Amino acid sequence: MADFNYDPDIYTLEDENGEQQTFELLDTLEENGVIYYAMLPVYDDPKESLEGDAGLIVLKVEDDGGEETLVTIDDDDEYERIGNIFLERLENYYDGEEDEESSDDFDGDDYDGEES
Repeated sequence: MADFNYDPDIYTLEDENGEQQTFELLDTLEENGVIYYAMLPVYDDPKESLEGDAGLIVLKVEDDGGEETLVTIDDDDEYERIGNIFLERLENYYDGEEDEESSDDFDGDDYDGEES
C-alpha cells in the first residue's frame, strides 16, 4: 500500500485589528504579473470547522518595500474575475463533483463547495 502524505501550506495571517487567523493555501494563480492566493480558514476544533464560515478567501500579493504582503482585493471586478477563475480550477480539480452551473456569481463570502 502506498504512503499518502499530505502536508498542506498553512499561513497565519493578521488582520488590521491585530487578530490572527490560520488558513490553508488551496491554489495560487499569476495573472498580469500579479500573484493571487485562494485560501480556506483552518480551525483547531473540528466542531468549529463545521460551525465556522468556511468561505473561500482570495488575496493578492503586494510588494511592501521589498517584503511580500497578502492583501485583500479592493476592486470588485478584479475580485469576482479572480474568484471565478479559482472556482473553475477547483471544480476541474475535483473532476466535476460540483454542479455544472456557471460560476459567474462568485462573491467569495459564502463559498461552501457549491455554487449558489
